[in-house]
Amino acid sequence: MENFLSLKLEETLFESLAKINFKAPTPIQAKAIPIALEGKDILGTAQTGTGKTGAFGIPLVNYLLKTKKDTALVMTPTRELATQVMQTMNNLIGRGNIRTALLIGGDSMQKQLKQMRRNPRLIVGTPGRINDHLKRKTLRLNNTSFLVLDESDRMLDMGFTPQINQVLETVPKKHQTLLFSATLPGNILRLAEKYLNQPVRISVGSTSTPIEKIKQEVLRVNDGDKYNQLIKQIYIRQGSILIFVKTRRNAEKMVKRLKYDDHDADAIHGNLRQNKRDRVIKAFRNNHFRILVGTDVASRGLDIPAIKHVINFDLPQVPEDFIHRIGRTARAGAEGSALSFIGNEDRAKWNAIKRLIDPNFRAEPGSNIRRREKRGGRSFERRGGRRGRNRFADKKRDNQDRPHENRNERNGRSFTFSKKFNGKKKGFKKRFFNKKKRFSGKRKNFKD
Repeated sequence: MENFLSLKLEETLFESLAKINFKAPTPIQAKAIPIALEGKDILGTAQTGTGKTGAFGIPLVNYLLKTKKDTALVMTPTRELATQVMQTMNNLIGRGNIRTALLIGGDSMQKQLKQMRRNPRLIVGTPGRINDHLKRKTLRLNNTSFLVLDESDRMLDMGFTPQINQVLETVPKKHQTLLFSATLPGNILRLAEKYLNQPVRISVGSTSTPIEKIKQEVLRVNDGDKYNQLIKQIYIRQGSILIFVKTRRNAEKMVKRLKYDDHDADAIHGNLRQNKRDRVIKAFRNNHFRILVGTDVASRGLDIPAIKHVINFDLPQVPEDFIHRIGRTARAGAEGSALSFIGNEDRAKWNAIKRLIDPNFRAEPGSNIRRREKRGGRSFERRGGRRGRNRFADKKRDNQDRPHENRNERNGRSFTFSKKFNGKKKGFKKRFFNKKKRFSGKRKNFKD
């Protein structure tokens, strides 16, 4: 498949593709679209930023244009990804008469109920809010015959397994399912085996390696000098920058420091209201500010072609998130760069990332130990003149000796103390029960 003209698509969809300048399909689109148009289930994996939304969006819209009553459902892990999928779907629908609804958490429920009263045929949303509408009975899936699970591994990682199972058990048995995932862990394979009907396996590129057009750089820094090094990197780079930090609080603090240093910046994280998150993304997309600081909320679903640089100020907790972070640049065939700061305590995380990218990678023996045992310029073994001795083993040995010492003192002070305590304990019990008896009597009188 060299172009979309070779496909049997509806005329309205051809017009939409021409309008949004979709000419040549990406590798995942070339493999997935013809199979999906045949009505077969798909289990697909591809690198981030390779056009997976178009791979399921084009056959989905074509299906809705051909049928008049059937509906379709697309589930994504995050609000941002759901919003961007909906934008792509609306572009593909064009002048086709297909009503849509966006069901995401953090958005107005009244607004969503108004959309549902219009009987939409295409619903895009997150698992939590979709299940909320199922419980309210404002969403019915009895006509849903086309189902898409996008970024399925992320949805399961976020704990949405019960909600996904609920949806898959609610839709009619006769339906088409397209499941896309960045990785294929065991839980995804079990999900596919349980709910997909003889799926066609599609894989494009390695899911554990970054796109080749991303220039990767590493900068080793001291923890106290990280921010100064960040400012230097901002000055020497041109174009928009996405900076990843560990927590929401760190994102807000960094934005304040950057603004104090006369840099246009804003933050995106899970604690923002949906309308605020939408405003921040729209402003960043329109180049109203240059630097966006975010947590891993932004590592999936943030599709902004203008991002030239990704900086990992803090390394991710999960190695797979590194691939999704740097995949925010070099989108749709463009070029980009990714810079990672490696501090003294980041060596283990960085080694895990390197092993994910290259299974043959081997860390330098003993490198982690030397870094970890440093404190105040001296190692643990040399503190207090304990050369060559293991103080933890000594401590354990001391603890083992203590019971024997206590046993030898049974005829001494410790035995006398326990005897006195036993005497006091009995008196205490007696007074306590007397008080309890008086209290129960008062309570009885009060009831009367």
